[in-house]
Amino acid sequence: MLQLAKPLAIIDLETTGINLSTDRIVEIAIVKIQTDGTKQVKRKLINPEIPISVVSSDLHGITNEMVKDAPTFKMAANEIKQFLDNCDLAGYNSNRFDIPMLAEEFLRVGLDFDFKGRRLVDVQKVFHLMEQRTLSAAYKFYCNKNLEGAHGAEADATATWEVLVAQIEKYPQLGNTVESILKVIGEDNTVDFARRMILENGVEVFNFGKHKGRAVADVLRAEPQYYDWMMKGDFPMHTKQKLTEIFNRTLLKKG
Repeated sequence: MLQLAKPLAIIDLETTGINLSTDRIVEIAIVKIQTDGTKQVKRKLINPEIPISVVSSDLHGITNEMVKDAPTFKMAANEIKQFLDNCDLAGYNSNRFDIPMLAEEFLRVGLDFDFKGRRLVDVQKVFHLMEQRTLSAAYKFYCNKNLEGAHGAEADATATWEVLVAQIEKYPQLGNTVESILKVIGEDNTVDFARRMILENGVEVFNFGKHKGRAVADVLRAEPQYYDWMMKGDFPMHTKQKLTEIFNRTLLKKG
């Protein structure tokens, strides 16, 4: 069994689309595993306050009609935040989508959800490192079960937990702690969840555009208008938050 130093919250989101800046959550499910192995589940439909795209609705089966009377994220944010208190976070492709999207939603309603001190376990990274498959295939491969209700947030989050448990049983080299798993699969070297900035040898560098590969601080010193351009542009709020932290530290001598 996975040995946990703190609770592990497995998160799965269904959304209006896949754009971190403009799309919104329509369903959230969290399977929280306590250090003694007991499990709690929280699932909520969320009114995104914008239309759900047809493509997304066809995928997860959630329609505009189904969420019109659901709470908005602002209404549910504190409850979700409290449920995640003192938890490490996990999911399937969660480092690239679910956690960045959740961070954006918290920032939109004025809550700075603190990710410092939390370990992020992306079960897809284990799977892709070891086997290279989708979640449904992972569930069949590791658990010998068919994933009923795929693309439903609770079904996917629960399946992800079962896959992770099966993975640590199958691959002894993973160990049985969050820390030992991350030693094998590695931790993301990102500064912001959208990966517009990454860490290289401990230095924040741009990961896109004309300044790709250059230190963010160097660019901001030489071209401070680049900060203004990004802050006015269609970048995720988390990207802008991290850019501002670097800007303040570099030019305003704060933080």
